[in-house]
Amino acid sequence: MEKYLRETPMLNFSDVNIQHLISDREWKDVDIYNRIKQIYNFVRDEILFGYNVDDSISASEVLSDGYGQCNTKGTLFMALLRGVNVPCRIHGFTIDKKLQKGAMTGIVYKNAPKNIFHSWVEVYLDGVWYELEAFILDKEYLSRLQSINATCIGAFCGYGVAVKDFRNPVIDFERNNTYIQSEGISQDFGIYDCPDDLLKEHHQEMSVFKAFLYRNLGRHLMNRNIREIRNAD
Repeated sequence: MEKYLRETPMLNFSDVNIQHLISDREWKDVDIYNRIKQIYNFVRDEILFGYNVDDSISASEVLSDGYGQCNTKGTLFMALLRGVNVPCRIHGFTIDKKLQKGAMTGIVYKNAPKNIFHSWVEVYLDGVWYELEAFILDKEYLSRLQSINATCIGAFCGYGVAVKDFRNPVIDFERNNTYIQSEGISQDFGIYDCPDDLLKEHHQEMSVFKAFLYRNLGRHLMNRNIREIRNAD
């Protein structure tokens, strides 16, 4: 299990702000199950759904931003878990861009790659690896999305969601797998020890020009769309 506990440049859990957070929340003082559950809930709901500058930023940068998406929130989740001695690993994928429609609109959606880089975190507890993905969307955002689409029953795809049961997605960790985008998966890259290793082999395929536009325009428009949904009456 040692390789699933090591620190890496992206999983920089010795960072002073990450250590202060772990200490303030007293996560080391509870049993392993509650460490996972409490950290999972923190990353899901207190780190808001949003788009950072790049997938390769460190856990401390995600914490400083206070928001993230699947890959970046996953980096913070893993760093916090390893910081309290909980083994974890990462599973890489691509998802169809249709899953992002609504959060991604107009020219941003039109020019986005068809396959978008995605990942979830797998956590080891009592001899079982649990697949945890539903930390991506904070509960407030998801609740607003459900209210806006109140007539939707059954499967739903869009706004960062791809699930079979939109009204009752499995988003709470109670010694179970959790999913929120899994129905949009199109390619499986397999399991890696850490995001650093995953990104050495796989990353978002995008031209230099489109990457520049994403960093400086596209993600800001997407974050504005998400804020409008989260703040909707």
